Amino acid sequence: MKIVFLDSTALPKHLPIPRPDFDHEWVEYETTSASQTLERAKDADIIITSKVVFNRELLQQLPKLKLIALTATGTNNIDLVAAQELGIAVKNVAGYSAVTVPEHVLGLIFTLKHSLHLWYRDQQQGKWADSQQFCYFDHPITDVRGATLGIIGKGSLGNEVGRLASLIGMKVLYAERPNATDCREGYTPFYDVLAAADIVTLHCPLTADTENLINSETLSHFKQGAFLINTGRGQLVDETALLEALNSKKLAGAALDVLRVEPPAPDNPLIVAAKTMPNLIITPHVAWASDSAITTLVNKVRSNLEEFVKTGK
Repeated sequence: MKIVFLDSTALPKHLPIPRPDFDHEWVEYETTSASQTLERAKDADIIITSKVVFNRELLQQLPKLKLIALTATGTNNIDLVAAQELGIAVKNVAGYSAVTVPEHVLGLIFTLKHSLHLWYRDQQQGKWADSQQFCYFDHPITDVRGATLGIIGKGSLGNEVGRLASLIGMKVLYAERPNATDCREGYTPFYDVLAAADIVTLHCPLTADTENLINSETLSHFKQGAFLINTGRGQLVDETALLEALNSKKLAGAALDVLRVEPPAPDNPLIVAAKTMPNLIITPHVAWASDSAITTLVNKVRSNLEEFVKTGK
């Protein structure tokens, strides 16, 4: 079996994928561009990748390919219909970030509510040393306990965020789908959640229905001075509308771990704004990436390879 890993730098070097327990040739590339994919993949029995795109046209040129093993949960970079028609199995990894993503969200909640990033920035600039008092009061600090958290998406991550938030005294509301005719038990109507939440956090999948879910119209329903957190997918948010809501102070702040295009262009308006805008925090798609989560992920990738070779599934 020839295994080709196309984008190894999607994982940290200190936590590599364990080699599978069957005879194989392992070829690894740090990154692979669209123009390089065919040449590198054409002799592979198994492709390992995180984000390299495999569309129908490309898959049709890979008659040897038997399996695409993803080092991620999302499969939107693979034409799944074409893969199935061509007899190419696709195996992803789910559930590995069930601890680290909710913890990242909780960290962002405390950062936004207590302005931790701004106090830290001040000390890099020597501001406390210049103060005439033992402290100063330039940035808002509000309690997390008692705040209302609106969660969009009630899967494993949304549920765990809600559980942790409840433990620290937050009121948790799960949003029903925007156009639902009935509200399921355990959910609150979508626009009622937006109006009531001090913080809205996104944990829904990216689909045709959820793309640009947060846009100028939905943002108009947000509580004045609320915060938005997105650790889901960048395409859930209309970035232009978000920037307008931050500039107008409709939102008190936002914390984003994902953007529409990753890595973002240097002139991405949100990246540019984050350099000077005090109410915008951006982390580089690392909410999933604790050592324990990645250890779980790489071991599951190995298991996926071995299971496929043993069973053909």
